[in-house]
Amino acid sequence: MNRSQGIALAVAIANVLLIGLFPPIDQYSVASTSIPIFSGFHFFATKPPLSIVNTPLLLIAMVVVLVNLAIAWLLLGTRPGKSSRRMSLQNAALIFTGLNLVMMLLFPPMESVFALTRAAIPTFEGFYFVFSKKPAHVIVETLLYIEVVFILVNGALLWLIFRERRPPTTAEMALVARDLRHN
Repeated sequence: MNRSQGIALAVAIANVLLIGLFPPIDQYSVASTSIPIFSGFHFFATKPPLSIVNTPLLLIAMVVVLVNLAIAWLLLGTRPGKSSRRMSLQNAALIFTGLNLVMMLLFPPMESVFALTRAAIPTFEGFYFVFSKKPAHVIVETLLYIEVVFILVNGALLWLIFRERRPPTTAEMALVARDLRHN
């Protein structure tokens, strides 16, 4: 672990602690205790009455921090030999994936509590800034999970597509030629 990776690890630990200290809270309405409404981020020891921690959103936030740590770890790792260009396409794919995950958490899919259904994939009204939520709106966690999976799969595919290719060595070419002759 080099110095930059240590700093990234410290920042990730601080983020996980902050997320743990101020988890996302859902609050039940006095009128209806069947549907919790996203209330915001509150200190864990001073939760409002009739509220619960939104565990799926908390887990998504933790996963995003850990994925961003993994991306930073890969980007900041020491590479053997001299590289002609600092910013490779693989690094750009990792940065793009990390930024996508952060934007997805800042603007999650939300729907009005009045439009809630029992469908497997609920409808949603749009993507709203998480710190200025509209009243009586909840985060659609099912769509949020689907977004996270798609972003991670796309990021992994881009990372694999943009890997640097090296020409085969003579030993590898001889091995392939020998295998072709035997078949």
